[in-house]
Amino acid sequence: MERLQADGALVQLSERFTNSAAFGALFREGMDLVEETAAYLDGAGRTEAKALDRAVSLTYATESMRLTTRLMQLASWLLLHRAVKEGEMTLVQANREKTKVKLTAADPGPADTIEKLPGQLQDLIHRSMSLQARVRRLDTTIHTPPTDRTAIGNPLVPHLNALKAAFER
Repeated sequence: MERLQADGALVQLSERFTNSAAFGALFREGMDLVEETAAYLDGAGRTEAKALDRAVSLTYATESMRLTTRLMQLASWLLLHRAVKEGEMTLVQANREKTKVKLTAADPGPADTIEKLPGQLQDLIHRSMSLQARVRRLDTTIHTPPTDRTAIGNPLVPHLNALKAAFER
C-alpha cells in the first residue's frame, strides 16, 4: 500500500508542475513564438523570401515548413498540458494523448544552409529548437515512470556485507 501511495505522490508532483509559474512562462513563450513566427512568415518573411536567389529560396520554403511543423507540435504539447492544469484531463490521459505529438518533428537542415537564410528566420529557428529541447526534457521528466527503487535496493549493501564478513573472521 505504501508503494502505491508513493507512486501517487510522484504523479501529483508531476501534475503540480503544470500549475507552476515555470510552466506558465514556458506556455506563454511557446505561444508567443508561434504568433511571432506566423506574423513573420506572413509579412516580412514573405518579402524577404522573394528577394532570395532560387537555391536559397527553396531552402527558405523547406525551413519555414519545418519551423511551422515543429511549432505546431510544441503548441499541441503545451495545450495538452494546459488542459491538465485546467483540470480538463489527468496527466495519465495527457500521457495517452501525447503519443500523437511528435516532439522530434522537423529538425532543421544543415547549419551551413541555415546560415544563408534571412537573420530573423534563423533566429526563429534557433529559438524554436531551444524551446523544443526544453519541452523534450520536461516531457521526459513528467512522463517517465518512476524507477522501482525497492527492486534496486541499496547499492552499498554488497560492500557492507563484504566488510562485515571480513571483520567477523
